[in-house]
Amino acid sequence: MNPPTRLLLLVGTMTHTAERVARAIEMDCADLIEQIEVRTMEGLNIQALEKGALYVICTSTTGAGDVPDNARALYESLGSEPRYLGHVRYGVIALGDSAYPQTFCNGGLRFDERLADLGAVRIGEVFCHDASEGPEAEVAGAAWCRKWLAQALQATAAA
Repeated sequence: MNPPTRLLLLVGTMTHTAERVARAIEMDCADLIEQIEVRTMEGLNIQALEKGALYVICTSTTGAGDVPDNARALYESLGSEPRYLGHVRYGVIALGDSAYPQTFCNGGLRFDERLADLGAVRIGEVFCHDASEGPEAEVAGAAWCRKWLAQALQATAAA
């Protein structure tokens, strides 16, 4: 199996923070992989998860632990149009605020659970960023993704 040469960052956001994180990753990780594409999740469904790419789901959490409005169609299609996604290799950046402990980072965690249920393979741990502390989400997300991408490329090359 040839290692992927493309990273797709799928963004679920209400306030554009997740999109800013994805754009920071696009700039910071350009030297690690041939192509990086940032896509907001508007209008996407399960068909968007094609072969030959690595994925990072970068999403915030809204309401009572829900995925953002623009990510709802993709998230729901993972349940309503289930299919085996063993070809999908992914990571998750979950944005949240620990001031809401019951729903902290649930948007990303919900995507992770649904993808895993369909046979997709997560590489590494879910990165949960807390808006209440630590570095800015853009800085922390880009740093996490550099490490994750190196691990993902190594794992897919060995497969």
